[in-house]
Amino acid sequence: MQFIQFQDVEFSYPPIEGDLDQDGKQIIPLPIFQHLTAELPGGFVSLVGPNASGKSTLMLLAAGRILPQQGKVFLLGKDTSTLTEDEREKLASFIYQNMEFESQETVSELLDYVYKNGCFAGNGKKVVADVKFEDQNQGVAFVAAETLIAQVNIVLELQDLMEHRLTELSKGEMQRVILAFSLLYGSQSIFMDEPLFAMETAQKHRALAFVKGYCKTFGITVYVCMHELELNRMYPENILLFYPNRDMDFGTPEEVLTQEALEKAYGVPVAMLKDSEALTRKTLQEQYEPPLE
Repeated sequence: MQFIQFQDVEFSYPPIEGDLDQDGKQIIPLPIFQHLTAELPGGFVSLVGPNASGKSTLMLLAAGRILPQQGKVFLLGKDTSTLTEDEREKLASFIYQNMEFESQETVSELLDYVYKNGCFAGNGKKVVADVKFEDQNQGVAFVAAETLIAQVNIVLELQDLMEHRLTELSKGEMQRVILAFSLLYGSQSIFMDEPLFAMETAQKHRALAFVKGYCKTFGITVYVCMHELELNRMYPENILLFYPNRDMDFGTPEEVLTQEALEKAYGVPVAMLKDSEALTRKTLQEQYEPPLE
């Protein structure tokens, strides 16, 4: 059984009230997908491609957060249109960009609640992962940690945040806590839409190395969308590359992230893509105060 199945799927976003063209007529968004039929496997998969190519929409459809206007989407053999909220959450967690929560509880209390009341029921086994730490003592602590929650706290550097409330966190700190929630809940799959953009480079590498080990330890599938080509080449098992016309290529990073394919997808020479990634990160960072970590 394939992890995700799309059967003749069509999806368009509804018009935005007040979004008018130069003649004052309502703009009707073009379809994101038309007659999409595909089968995608599980594992650690990264979605790569230019903005507005359908990456986020595909993950939202796969995770049952939105439903197609036509056709069927099956996640682990379950029709997403028939799932209850509880069934959906156990099948798939979803990390959106810029998620926000309001709670008066501390980070420690929330992490403990998610871990004990999620699919692991407080009994997740330790993850074996090749995680590199700049501080060797922290690396030793990760190996010595006796529980999954202790490992997650070390890898995502949450120890100093435990007594803080969510409203007291910076954007980078919030992103790390949200990622911890999804890892500790233990759904059968996790979909992540730019979950690392507010993190420092070293934090991104540690998090992705851990996620790779997490997938292997628990057999949990992770689909992640992230801009940095370097990270996409290093960590995911497979890549789903999107082209502007909604065509897609699937395979290992070595098979898919070729110069020819990337230039076809992005419409610019590969040498320019790093500049594009830097500009994207700068634009995201400039939206938030205080300055990102």
